[in-house]
Amino acid sequence: MPFTTVIVAVVLVQIWFVEGRAAGEFVYLSAGLVAALTAWYDWKSWEWGLSPGATRGSLQASLIVTLPVGLLFLAIGAAIGTIHDRRDFLGSLGALFLWGGAQQWVLQTVVLREAQRATSRRPGIYIAALLFAIVHLPNPFLAPVTGAAAIVWCHVYDRYPTILPLALSHALGTLAILYAFDETITGRLRIGMSYLRLHQ
Repeated sequence: MPFTTVIVAVVLVQIWFVEGRAAGEFVYLSAGLVAALTAWYDWKSWEWGLSPGATRGSLQASLIVTLPVGLLFLAIGAAIGTIHDRRDFLGSLGALFLWGGAQQWVLQTVVLREAQRATSRRPGIYIAALLFAIVHLPNPFLAPVTGAAAIVWCHVYDRYPTILPLALSHALGTLAILYAFDETITGRLRIGMSYLRLHQ
């Protein structure tokens, strides 16, 4: 899994050692390197995560899970008193769609596929999801939530290889979390040293 190893290493170095210590613009170098590695791998394997024939099935499969889970988050937030309003729903959804799409592009077309080639179809799904959860440590809320979500997303992509419905699922799920819970629960969705600095 050479591409996955380098991508995960770049992300971990960024979130644990670079962020907060180097110029903020350094994140663009890290993101550019991850994007270049993903594009290189996709060019070699000729898999870009945009299979048009898979869109309908992927949308149905991902929303069947995303919508009930999102409603569950909102119900829990209402029950514990942390649900709150946020401004600019559509603007937030658009930004999260792009951010989620970028993550799904890397997760599905590189991490999942390399994990499956290194092992087999089903174990590869769980390896990819575990790696996705690991990069969200040490946030005790976000790591397990993203790991569980990645299992669903990887299962869906394995059957319907397109990332756009998964980007929508990612965005809707994130929005549900942001509406349902306050920052003491979500840790501001921070990871790595950024999360630890919140508690210093």
